Amino acid sequence: MAKQQHFDLIHQGVEAWNRWRDTNPKMRPNLIAADLSDANIPGANLAGALLVGADFEDAVLEGANLVDADLSGANFIDANLARTKLIDADLSGANLLRATLTSANLGGANLSGANLSLAKLGGANLRRANLSDARLRSAYMQDADLSNANLEDADLASADLEDAILRDARLTGAEFTNSRLIDADLTRADLSMSELIGTDLSGADLSGADLRQAILRDTDLSRTNLTNARLIETRIQKCNLRGCRIYGISAWGLKLNEVTQLDLIITPYGEPTITVDNLEIAQFIYLLLRNERIRQFIDTITSKLVLILGRFTPERKVILDAIREHLRRRNYLPVLFDFEKPSGRDIEETVSTLAHMARFVIADITEAKSIPQELERIIPELPSLPIQPLLLASEYEYGMFEHFKRYHWVLDTHLYAGSDELIAELDEKVVAPAEAKAKELTGR
Repeated sequence: MAKQQHFDLIHQGVEAWNRWRDTNPKMRPNLIAADLSDANIPGANLAGALLVGADFEDAVLEGANLVDADLSGANFIDANLARTKLIDADLSGANLLRATLTSANLGGANLSGANLSLAKLGGANLRRANLSDARLRSAYMQDADLSNANLEDADLASADLEDAILRDARLTGAEFTNSRLIDADLTRADLSMSELIGTDLSGADLSGADLRQAILRDTDLSRTNLTNARLIETRIQKCNLRGCRIYGISAWGLKLNEVTQLDLIITPYGEPTITVDNLEIAQFIYLLLRNERIRQFIDTITSKLVLILGRFTPERKVILDAIREHLRRRNYLPVLFDFEKPSGRDIEETVSTLAHMARFVIADITEAKSIPQELERIIPELPSLPIQPLLLASEYEYGMFEHFKRYHWVLDTHLYAGSDELIAELDEKVVAPAEAKAKELTGR
C-alpha cells in the first residue's frame, strides 16, 4: 500500500511535491495502489516512483516526469498524459483506455498487455517500447514513432497509424483489421504471420519488410514500396497492388486470389520505370532483363507481350494508358516503358531486350524524343517484329522516320485524332494489322 506520508504530500499539490522531491533525491516515492483519480498534478516529478495498481482515472498529469516509474496494473482511464516522460517506465497490464498520450515520450517503456484502446498517441515516441499483446483498438497514432518497438500479437484493429514510423518494428502475429497505415514507414518491419484485414496501406514504405505467412485481405497496397520485401507463403486476397514497387521481392508460395496487380514497377529507383501486370510476370521479366543466358533460350514468337513506346508527358501518357488498358482487355501483357525518368543504365539495351520478347511493338511517335534512338536499335535487328507506329493527326512524322518505311515489318503509320477515336478503332486499325504481320513473319 501507499506510504501515508507520500500520499499526503502528493495531495498538497505539485509545487509542494516537487520541492520535496528536490530535497530528497534518493527517496523512492511509494504510492502503490493509491487512489489518485481526478488528481490535478501536471508537471509532477514521479520519476522512479512505485505506482503499482494506482488509480489515475480522469487525472491530469500533463508534462509529468514518470521516467523509470513502476506503473504496472495502474488505471489511467481518460487520464491526460500529454507530453509526459515515461521513458523506460513499466506500464505492463495498465489500463490506458481513452487516455491522452499526445507527444508523450514512451521510449523503451514496457506496455505489454496494456489496454490502449481509443488512446490518443499522436506524435508519441514509442521507440523500443514493448507493446506485445497490447490492445490498441481504434487508437489514434498518427505520426507516432514506433521504431524498433515490439508489437508482437498486438491488437491494432481500426487503429490510425497514418504517417507513423514502424521502422524495424516487430509485428509478428499483430492484427490490423480496418486500420489506417497510409504513408506509414514500415521499413524492415517484421509482419510475419500478422493479419492485415481491410487495412489501408496505400503509399506505405514496406521495403525490406518480412510478410512471411501474413494474411492480407481486402487491403489497399496501392503505391506501396515493397522493394526487397519477403512474401513467402503470404496469403493475398481481394487486395489492390496497383502501382507497387516490387524490385527485389522474394515471392515464394504466394496464395493470390482476386488481386489487382496492375502497373507493378519492377525496376529500382534511378532506372527507367518498367511496369507489368502481375507478380509472376514481373519477376520473370526482370530476370530476363538481367540474365543474358536465359534470354537466349526464350522463344517469344508465341508471346502475348506487347511493348508500348511513347513519351510520358501528361498529354501523351493519357494515350499510352488507354492503349495499355485496351490491350489488357484483349488478354495481352502490355509492358509500358517510361523514357522520361532518369536512367542509370543503357536504355537502348533494355528496350532491345523487351523488344526481343514482344509479339509486336506499338510506338506513338507523336512529339518523339527518345523513340528515334530506340527504333533505330530494334527495327534493323528484328525483322520478325512488327512495328505499328501511331501519330496524332495534327502532327508530322519526325524527319528521320522516313528511312524506317523501307523495312516491310514496319506498318503504315496510323493517324488518330484523339484517345477516344484511337481506342474505338484500335482493334481494326492497330492490333489486327500487327497480329497479321506477326503471323506473316513468323508463321504462327
